[in-house]
Amino acid sequence: MRRGRGGGRHPKAPTSSAAVDRTPMTDQPLYPRNLDHAFSRRDSDAFSVSSMGTAPSHAAPITSLSDRASQAAALRAVNAYLVPAAIHLRPPLPPAKDIVAAFHHLADRLRYPLKGAAWEDDLLALLRSLACPYKVTRSALKAPGTPHSWPPLLSVLYWLTLLCRATDGLGANPPPSTDLMTYITESYYLFLTGEDDAVAALDDDYHSKARAQVDALGVAIQDLEKEVQDLEAKRSKQISAPSRLKALEEKKDAFTADVQKFEAVVKSWSTKIKEKEDALVEKEKELEAKVMNCQQTMAENEELLKQVETQVVNVRDVDRMAREMQAVEHDISKLENANAVLEEKGWELEAALVSKLEEIEGLAELCNQSLRKLKPSIDFQFEVNAKGSSPAEILGTTYKTILKPALNALANETKRLIISKHDESIDLQKQLQGIVKMLEEKKSHVSVLQAKHNEMTGQLDSLDREIQNHVSRCAVDARKLKDELEKKEHHMSTVEKEAEEFLKNSEEGLQAALRETDEETQMCARELLKLIDSIAEYKEFVEQSTAEMKKDLYECVDDIASLSAKIV
Repeated sequence: MRRGRGGGRHPKAPTSSAAVDRTPMTDQPLYPRNLDHAFSRRDSDAFSVSSMGTAPSHAAPITSLSDRASQAAALRAVNAYLVPAAIHLRPPLPPAKDIVAAFHHLADRLRYPLKGAAWEDDLLALLRSLACPYKVTRSALKAPGTPHSWPPLLSVLYWLTLLCRATDGLGANPPPSTDLMTYITESYYLFLTGEDDAVAALDDDYHSKARAQVDALGVAIQDLEKEVQDLEAKRSKQISAPSRLKALEEKKDAFTADVQKFEAVVKSWSTKIKEKEDALVEKEKELEAKVMNCQQTMAENEELLKQVETQVVNVRDVDRMAREMQAVEHDISKLENANAVLEEKGWELEAALVSKLEEIEGLAELCNQSLRKLKPSIDFQFEVNAKGSSPAEILGTTYKTILKPALNALANETKRLIISKHDESIDLQKQLQGIVKMLEEKKSHVSVLQAKHNEMTGQLDSLDREIQNHVSRCAVDARKLKDELEKKEHHMSTVEKEAEEFLKNSEEGLQAALRETDEETQMCARELLKLIDSIAEYKEFVEQSTAEMKKDLYECVDDIASLSAKIV
């Protein structure tokens, strides 16, 4: 007999041999949803309060923004969404007015504008109504630009950005297909008509289709996530790898510094050599002047001697000549002293020249080492001539005709390499911009897929809610039927107990009756045997009596016959 609420009927209670299969599915779904209960059969004992799954959470799992890398990635995502509003949160700690403007813009996108000075209360109410997984305090909203309040505010901004993108994607997507409504309509129709097998087949069909669609979307999302991870790895590798332009610039700076050092060394030594040459020329001039003075003095002495020899000598002249001789001796002693001083100065100058020549040789060796490092196209080495009397003789003139053109050519080649490397760096920057643009496109595509995934999640959530409602109704009916069955089972158990007691009593009475019947049967048998014996005796008696009666009858007949004969 069919009965039920709303024109339907309760499904038949399964027997012990047809228990419901509660084994979980071997292939776990991509999303943690209790789809096994949602798409299982409508058996009465399959839906109990203890076995019903909890409602799935609508919030996706949120990772904490504890490290700097995740904070930087979240801040880039927030800034990318805030670009149309001309709001930019500068890392590492944005200004407070920019943070407040970002919260206002995101609340406006969610159609919940924050009003006036009490915007903190409105924002907290919005976060509570949306079940935000992040906790933010009023003090953090009062001072948003401080280092300790910025990480939780960034987490809330990132979460609101994801929610805004999801709502924007839902507004831009086309309406969903009618497969779900068709399935619900057909399933409920078959449920009302009581066709359990058709309902189970329809559930299995839609379950397999939904699972295949979820698996396909999961595989697509995993592929996209893998592609995004590969692109991020390539991007981080390109960013972390040393730049060729930087290396070439460092090489150019090293070459320029070496050239400048070499030119400075050459210039300083050229200046020093020129100064020493000028000093040497002055010393030579002084020496020539001294030699000429000595020659003039000797010539004057000879002329004086000649004049003395030709003059007539008197006492006054002798005295004057003695005085002049003393003056001359005094001048000679002065000249000797001056000559000794000049010789000492000459020795000092010669020692200074030797030390300067050694310094020049050391500098020449340094210049040769620098040339070997520069590796010019010519094989040139500075060679110092210690016997030279001029800079050209000491250093030679070949460096002007050989080294300078080679250095100029090397400088031109370095400039050409710098220009070519600069062009290459520009090309690399363009490629990097293209890669960044491609990454942005991939991110937008991933956001679209995320929006679609959120939409499918919402549809599945609504389907779960409807199925849970239907399951709850069926569970109520099942509980009612179960209570009735329990009552009937209890009544049946009492009746069975009474029947068992009655049967036991009947068996005991039957045994007693059997015993009595056996006794009575034995008594009856004995009486029957006695009766049979008496019957046999009576039969013999009857036979004897009958024989006697027949004999008497025959005798009577004979008498009658003889009598009739006598009468005749």
